[in-house]
Amino acid sequence: MRGRLTALALAGATIAACTPEGARDFNTAAGASIDSGTFGNATMNNHQVQTGQTDILVSLNTRFSTEVDPTVTFPFDSAVLDATARATLARQASWIRQFPEVRFRVYGHTDLVGPDAYNRALGLRRAQAAVAFLTAQGISRSRLEAVVSYGETQPLIVTQGRERRNRRTVTEVVGFVSGHPMLLNGKYAQVIFREYVDSAVPAPRTEESGLAAIAAAGGGG
Repeated sequence: MRGRLTALALAGATIAACTPEGARDFNTAAGASIDSGTFGNATMNNHQVQTGQTDILVSLNTRFSTEVDPTVTFPFDSAVLDATARATLARQASWIRQFPEVRFRVYGHTDLVGPDAYNRALGLRRAQAAVAFLTAQGISRSRLEAVVSYGETQPLIVTQGRERRNRRTVTEVVGFVSGHPMLLNGKYAQVIFREYVDSAVPAPRTEESGLAAIAAAGGGG
């Protein structure tokens, strides 16, 4: 048994030694968002937890990514929005307009082809293109809190080659507009009520209900 464990350990060490440069970026789940650790993040997170904002943000972000596609993709070495990307962003804008208190952030990404510095700039251009389209759809620029480029550091598909799914922007809920620290001011309830009413459909006519209507009218077949 000891010999077998030793062999497994040596095999693992061999694989680790052959791991290409940059593989440390793949130690987390592909596509996972990571805390950049910038100054003020800890204070912001503590404040959101203490005021109850964190749960609401998580809930809204989950709903946003469920009801609309938060991601648009790009051609290789391009920040041009094609027809599919524009249609997706238009749906995002329609959703965003329902929540005037909420702020969003757009993250830019690239695939792993090309230099790091170039890809960071390319990811930023992609995020800026998405933000420009959203603002053209009537979303206030002040609600798009920041434009961020992760470049090639968070691939969805781990490959050194060209991969369109990695060449993307991702829109996320990140906070609340100043002056509207919480959604629990009636506006959120209004949105939910309106969607509830809009989703209502006539009840299906069953055989039983049809017979009851005939009996009430005194008719017969």
